[in-house]
Amino acid sequence: MAYYFDSKTDVKSEERLIKCEINNSIYPFYTDNNVFSKKYLDFGTRTLLESLNLNEIKGEVLDFGCGYGPIGIYIKKNCDCNVDMLDINERAINLSLKNAHMNMVDVNIFLSNIYSNVTKKYDFIITNPPVRVGKDILYKILFDAKDYLKKNGKLYLVINKDQGAKSLKKDLEKCYKVTTIKKNKGFYVFECQIH
Repeated sequence: MAYYFDSKTDVKSEERLIKCEINNSIYPFYTDNNVFSKKYLDFGTRTLLESLNLNEIKGEVLDFGCGYGPIGIYIKKNCDCNVDMLDINERAINLSLKNAHMNMVDVNIFLSNIYSNVTKKYDFIITNPPVRVGKDILYKILFDAKDYLKKNGKLYLVINKDQGAKSLKKDLEKCYKVTTIKKNKGFYVFECQIH
């Protein structure tokens, strides 16, 4: 099930256009096979985006694991900030580039295996992390994020209760101050700030 965390794919392309409603606005996105949630904007990502205080998000923002781009594009459309977007999946990167152009946003999109190509620090890292890659990679994504956050930077993430949200929160509390900012139908949105 970790197929969308692969860098390349031989899965046949079947690009489609979807329209997603986020906070009462419609955003069009091209999606395809081998990217996460290709038929519609998944409920976790929507919950994450609708729980953010957009007035607070400024400076440098990283959309980690951008997929076809809904997080980074939505943030750039609604916040006064610079947005970087990364993914390991080449098809996702190409879709994000196309979707950024279609939604008329200026963002920086690049390929990266976890943080391998990240060269700066951010005020915010925002992610619907790829839970199905397994605990080792998931924890590397979430715990190494602190090395790429500025002094008062924050990591925002969404995770389902059935995917271990409560135990993850306990583990995150070992190196972050963790606040649950939203619970919605089993999804938890965590704000993590470095101690």
